[in-house]
Amino acid sequence: MIVELDILYILIPLSVVLVAIIVAAFLWAIRSGQFDDLEGPAHRILSDEDEQPVSSPTCTPDSRKRNAGAREV
Repeated sequence: MIVELDILYILIPLSVVLVAIIVAAFLWAIRSGQFDDLEGPAHRILSDEDEQPVSSPTCTPDSRKRNAGAREV
């Protein structure tokens, strides 16, 4: 009986500390905006809208034509 009580003196404070850490992590997630938009990514993956690629300043339509002509020669 004494051994059982000794382990309770360890497990109860340990479980209270663990619950406090979990609650703190949950509150941090709420404050940082982790749960702001739950449906947006699910709808975004189903849409067929293709984003336009960002063109680099070194690759313009004119330079593509010049490079294509240089390859053919």
